[in-house]
Amino acid sequence: MNELIDAHGRKVTYLRVSVTDRCNLSCRYCRVKDMTFIPHENILRFEEMEQIIDLMAEMGVRKLRFTGGEPFARKGFTSFLRRVRARHPELGLRITSNGTLLGPDIEELKELDAMMNISLDTLNRERFAAITGKDLLPEVLANLRRMAELGMKLKVNAVAMRGENDTELPALAFLAMDHAIDVRFIEFMPMGEDSIWSNDLFWPADEILASAREHWELIPCDESNRNLEERGPAKLWKLKDREGRLSAGRFGLITSVSHTFCHACNRLRLTADGQIRTCLYDDREWPLRDVLRRDGIKAVRRVILDAVAHKPVGSDILARSSGPVAKKRMSAIGG
Repeated sequence: MNELIDAHGRKVTYLRVSVTDRCNLSCRYCRVKDMTFIPHENILRFEEMEQIIDLMAEMGVRKLRFTGGEPFARKGFTSFLRRVRARHPELGLRITSNGTLLGPDIEELKELDAMMNISLDTLNRERFAAITGKDLLPEVLANLRRMAELGMKLKVNAVAMRGENDTELPALAFLAMDHAIDVRFIEFMPMGEDSIWSNDLFWPADEILASAREHWELIPCDESNRNLEERGPAKLWKLKDREGRLSAGRFGLITSVSHTFCHACNRLRLTADGQIRTCLYDDREWPLRDVLRRDGIKAVRRVILDAVAHKPVGSDILARSSGPVAKKRMSAIGG
């Protein structure tokens, strides 16, 4: 059996791989009081990740996303990407990064045809430093400009937080006017038992959409000719300004809380310490690292099949909770 189909009939074609739980930033919505990191010996080696990716490709995975922590904080990450691309030219390659460390690798990322998602919650330098703990906004913007100039596939993701960056919507969305960039606002998710998430901070998608309409006419993008694997979970619009100018890029919303898309979830997550996680909202994990090191890749296949068979519907878990729905912090899961 090569296809990964769960008990709800959902086909898994998308693997998110966290290469590290470490990050050079300390974002307010991610850090916790007692920040500890996975010991080095428990982190999956790149060679082990390659073995698991080979297997998952055989089992029907068609899209890979590499995350962290901050993936470029791990030494050798770009060389690892080069090997993955050489082994699997057929796979869609995506990377989620905070954009601070990737400057020296931009040209190579372009050659690897990597789609970049840059996490950026504000264009205000002081607010950026307050949210992330580092004054690195100029570096992020310089790297964004360079990637846009090279014509790379580029998305900007902002975690939407009421009272934190709700006034930033016009400036961030304006990035999509002159550049072929998708600017997406992601609802703040109640993840991690020490998270700062609260109802007061939660800025729902309906209110974000209303705010955007104060500045632009929103033209829905027709994605009906693309399946979910290709288009992803975002709802997308072109922006039309008061002069009738249409945006080069798109404005998007990812409604992870208010209007979930769990019924069509097609993903698994491989954590940096080698666990398979079938749902962001479910803390149950299946150990691959120890199985791989002890019993080999054939045994890993059996664990993956068992994990997929027990993949839950995340919205059911969310509906039963009034606060954080998972104990593990986002950086330890890989998003």
